[in-house]
Amino acid sequence: MSEQNHKKVIIIGSGPAGLTAAIYSARANLSPIIFEGDQPGGQLTITNDVENYPGFEDGIAGPELMDVMRKQAVRFGAESKFEYVTKVDFSSTPHKVWVGDKQYTADTVIIATGASARYLGIPSEEKLKGFGVSACATCDGFFYKEKEVFVVGGGDSALEESGYLTKFASKVYLIHRRDEFRGSKIMRQRVFDNPKIEILWNTEIEEILGEPDQGGVTGAILKDTVSGETREQKIDGIFMAIGHTPNTAIFTDYLPTDDNGYLITKPDSTATDIDGVFAAGDVRDHVYRQAVTAAGNGCMAAIEAERYITENIE
Repeated sequence: MSEQNHKKVIIIGSGPAGLTAAIYSARANLSPIIFEGDQPGGQLTITNDVENYPGFEDGIAGPELMDVMRKQAVRFGAESKFEYVTKVDFSSTPHKVWVGDKQYTADTVIIATGASARYLGIPSEEKLKGFGVSACATCDGFFYKEKEVFVVGGGDSALEESGYLTKFASKVYLIHRRDEFRGSKIMRQRVFDNPKIEILWNTEIEEILGEPDQGGVTGAILKDTVSGETREQKIDGIFMAIGHTPNTAIFTDYLPTDDNGYLITKPDSTATDIDGVFAAGDVRDHVYRQAVTAAGNGCMAAIEAERYITENIE
């Protein structure tokens, strides 16, 4: 292994967790390399307006926020590569990371690959992400004051997000393809008791209407899952709440996950079960899923990686 392919810190993933980890580890003179993957900047790159990240009084576009973070990390000596990690080997030290056929080794690895929101998989949905189609009510609910929105799903996340959105929206239609919810009893009751929520049972979205350059989502074509009949309904926004898939596939041979696939870390730490391997952001956090908490995780991981290097490598 050539010396130039050995790094003190390799960061896999480039959302707020990965880039914050890069800022902190670069300032500690650890010369990290960031593999940004196939969605540089993470999920924030499909968020047009970020208004709840501290320090930006008037808000900031998601891609711009990620670009600012990246430039800050590079200024302190981080190296950013828009490449995708295809394989890892944590069975011995130094840890091994591959990008295609190219192998790197590292004293520490910070995993910040995030979790991908699940979507319906229809073309119009892809086109309108960030233009009325969202997967985060906490992030985007504020923009729907006195407007009508759909929430798609039937689990606790959908029930909770429906209730949250009634703080802003004038009407929330909860769309579920079945005739009963999977969510907990207490969450179901809260939805049933909320006068601003109307449940559309046995319903799914067949097509989303609107154009990104003409105001975004304007409506949707709904299909009755029992009769097969379709109808069009006007709507101002659509929130997908059908779960997230943590991006952990290449790590599961080495690292334990919970029942939903999220990486498990030690209490009050980003450390995994393998010495020198840390996990930060949405790849381990299925509760908060916010840019600011992911950034905090990235800070923790970098500090823990620095301590590990000081105590075990140098």
